[in-house]
Amino acid sequence: MYGLVNQGLEDFVVQRFGGDTWRQVLQRAGVAQEMFISMDSYPDELSFKLVGAASELLGMDADALLEAFGQHWVLYTAQVGYGEMLAMAGSDLKTFLLNLDTLHSHVGMTFPDLRPPSFEVESLPASEQGLLLHYRSERQGMAPMVIGLIEGLGQRFRQPVTVRQIAFRGPQDHDVFRIEYIEVPAHPAA
Repeated sequence: MYGLVNQGLEDFVVQRFGGDTWRQVLQRAGVAQEMFISMDSYPDELSFKLVGAASELLGMDADALLEAFGQHWVLYTAQVGYGEMLAMAGSDLKTFLLNLDTLHSHVGMTFPDLRPPSFEVESLPASEQGLLLHYRSERQGMAPMVIGLIEGLGQRFRQPVTVRQIAFRGPQDHDVFRIEYIEVPAHPAA
């Protein structure tokens, strides 16, 4: 994963628990470096070690930690220079989700070693508000972060969402999330 992910995790821990806690996470994970370069690629195992150490240190289930980090990630990336790119992907939750793969293609121009997940949106019947999101990734165990990302996007677009994982990845399979939300009418430009 790119250093930007580790920087985001650091920001999450520092914002919620303080800088001393982050230093303890690094120590518990056995990570000597104190700083990550956003554009450098790091082994996935390093990021997973950081999440595991934070989970143990904070007494938080790793899934709950990843979900909370997913919510934070949406806000964090907008603040560190990717806000305009996020805005171009859509002005509401459904449009944004439909454009996720395109967004990752654009991000891949900046991060050439990017190995992004893939998303497919499936509409629910007209009588139901929401959609199904199919998530495919070579990385296992990231589904809780996807739930947090969707919740964070709901906050970004001021669309209350309910996310529930309804299918779990098997050996050749993928995860599926049921997302229920209320359509928010677009506000005309002032």
